[in-house]
Amino acid sequence: MPPRRHLNLVDRGRALGWFQGGIRLREIAARLGCSHSIIVRLRQRFQATGSVETRPRSGRPRSTTQRQDRYITRQALQTRTTTASTIRRRLRVATNTDINERLVLHDQTLHARRQLGRILLTPRHMMAGLAWSTRHLKWNRQQWAQVLFSDESRFSLEHDDGRTRVWRRPEERMIPACVRERRAYRGGSVMVWDGISEHHRIPLYHVRGNLNALVYRDQILRPQVLPMLRQIGPHAVLQDDNAPPHRARLVDAFLQQVQINRMDWPANSPDMNPIEHAWDMLGRRVRENHAPPANRQQLLVLLQPEWQAIPQVNLANIVHSMRDRCNECRQNRGGYTHY
Repeated sequence: MPPRRHLNLVDRGRALGWFQGGIRLREIAARLGCSHSIIVRLRQRFQATGSVETRPRSGRPRSTTQRQDRYITRQALQTRTTTASTIRRRLRVATNTDINERLVLHDQTLHARRQLGRILLTPRHMMAGLAWSTRHLKWNRQQWAQVLFSDESRFSLEHDDGRTRVWRRPEERMIPACVRERRAYRGGSVMVWDGISEHHRIPLYHVRGNLNALVYRDQILRPQVLPMLRQIGPHAVLQDDNAPPHRARLVDAFLQQVQINRMDWPANSPDMNPIEHAWDMLGRRVRENHAPPANRQQLLVLLQPEWQAIPQVNLANIVHSMRDRCNECRQNRGGYTHY
């Protein structure tokens, strides 16, 4: 283990006590795991100043005044997408001060980050979300365990979340190792549907072609949803979103005919549906455990076993988060949640 290059205040006090007790400097250095020269300089500092504390350092001179720092922070907060070069140019015009773009922000709480993308929420959407979360805020785990959360998701052959980084030198931008090749439309995709509850899940269903009301009723609700709701219990509730195939008249008539209880659902609120996190688990498992599939059939073959391999306790945990989701939605007045 290499010797330490710095001593904290406690170790410096211990070294001083040993020095005053007559212990040799090399023995003190061995006890603290540092070099002999550090102990020598520590003794010299104590003999000269009577203290073992380090002297204050001036650091790099500031390029801007506190008033200019406040101006920079105000410019960044007024328009969150303003670039550092724009702020630098405005500061030069306003104060005749020119600084490096990397030194624009002295406020350590402000950092440039990738902008979060969310579905548009209008005031009407927010009012509906607030009303829904308030109605369901006091639901307990037993009530949420009766809900079958369902949705469709599309998985592409090529995944790109915009976060992939490579290590390269300035002149290596175009070398093959630093370039990610991609095909048009990400090489194709497959759509799957599924439903989960606290203790159950439906086998992954491949949606071939377009999902319309007839397909939703005859290929999903009748053979998939009905048996699972009977397995959950007599008080089981179906959750689906407000997509047109889900809210068609023939679907509503079928649900009334077979006496299925359907949960009302606020529009534009995927963050309230825990199955979205299940889709994320599935996508991560496929990417981490397998090589990229060559075609859609291979992708579908990979999705099926990975869906069954997700531990049920993970699905139960995201269902248990429903009360926290409702509480956060209510606190944000029907706005976005971190889910």
